[in-house]
Amino acid sequence: MRAFLIRSALSGLALWIATLIVPGVEFDFGDLTSWWNKLGVVLLVAVVFGLVNGIIKPIIQILAIPLYIVTLGLIHIIINALMLKLTAWLTDNVFHVGLEVDDIFWSAIFGAIVISIVGWLAALMMKDRVENL
Repeated sequence: MRAFLIRSALSGLALWIATLIVPGVEFDFGDLTSWWNKLGVVLLVAVVFGLVNGIIKPIIQILAIPLYIVTLGLIHIIINALMLKLTAWLTDNVFHVGLEVDDIFWSAIFGAIVISIVGWLAALMMKDRVENL
């Protein structure tokens, strides 16, 4: 459970960095003004993003095996962008706060690339610590 919370916090950090770098990817805090409430929304989005990547993404990847072969794995970027867009749709429609992604082509793809790179770097730094918890 502790490892899941640490990974969710790292996903939240990756999402936050993506909102700073990528135009068209941003958080919708609604009418929340408190810093703690905004942090809660970021963590909520990170948990939803983790659940989407843990439940739906493996199914999509299995169905897309022929596309992985044909595109030499580049379809993985598109699948990550679709998972980001799905997270934005879920958080907006269920919680009415969360992540906003303007379009699937540029914003979601660049956002997915940034999240993947930041998540990879964070996992490199935390790999031994998370496994030992």
